[in-house]
Amino acid sequence: MSILVYTENREGIFKKATFELLSYAKEMAKTLNTNVVALSIGQVENSELEKLGNYGATKVLNTQGNNLSFLDNKLFSKIVTTAVEKEGAQIIIMANNISGKALSPRVSASLKAGLVTGVVGLPSSYEPFVIKKLVFTSKAFSNVKVNSALKVLTFAQNSFGVAEPINAVAHVETFNPQINDVPVKNRLIETNRITGKLLLTDAEIVVSGGRGLKSAENFSLLEELAGVLGAATACSRPVSDEGWRPHSEHVGQTGKIIAPVLYIACGISGAIQHVGGISSSKFIVAINNDKDAPIFEIADYGIVGDFKTVLPEMIAAIKEIKAG
Repeated sequence: MSILVYTENREGIFKKATFELLSYAKEMAKTLNTNVVALSIGQVENSELEKLGNYGATKVLNTQGNNLSFLDNKLFSKIVTTAVEKEGAQIIIMANNISGKALSPRVSASLKAGLVTGVVGLPSSYEPFVIKKLVFTSKAFSNVKVNSALKVLTFAQNSFGVAEPINAVAHVETFNPQINDVPVKNRLIETNRITGKLLLTDAEIVVSGGRGLKSAENFSLLEELAGVLGAATACSRPVSDEGWRPHSEHVGQTGKIIAPVLYIACGISGAIQHVGGISSSKFIVAINNDKDAPIFEIADYGIVGDFKTVLPEMIAAIKEIKAG
């Protein structure tokens, strides 16, 4: 028995979310007295793969190939299920992101495994297996009992934290499953990447604006705040629909689902669709001149005031702190 963790890389580099997954799996493995196996798909240097040992992986299955540069659900699912069978894994852990949400149902069905999405903590019990997950667009929790021998879990980012690196090197093993029988119907024709900008999904701090900012020009204050904080910028759906900000910055149920350490919402009312995309943030700060705005119900800290007054004062205070 082992725990298999599906790891994701961006251009050959592993990010914090991967290290949190491994830290979580390692803690579970301690209780079960088993080991953690990481599965990497795509072009990643050996030195980068070995780093996964710092966060709990004892072995890394390394699958590379020309047709593995982007997610193909059928193909990747076959690789994951083959790795599970090879390692005798009984628990499969993925991130609760776009990739994890795409792969986990297919892997679960193929293995006849129980599936729990949006997991936020270690199991409260292993026999029977009971674990907590997010429900109702992350507004509540539910304890789920899984009866099947195999279990697939998708883990909500920032729900556990990253363990201190232990200065260990994982054993990297080339893994070449038989996938020639899986037809690849998707082709990557062109990739357009945003450069010189912090990606929303990687950002520790996100500064976001809503329709309450009243115009595209007023987002300059938001950009200045993001600049002094080293943060990414985001927006609500009405803002992107109006063309004030690019659609790539839209966060919410119909946009990007993010989980930064700090999310600053400025001029955002807090509609349920928006909250569903940011509720996994560790800390939420809301700035709004309407004291009854729904965003204050989920915010850890709230500032009632005009953004034209609040933001300059915040920027000045942060600059003063940084200046020492």
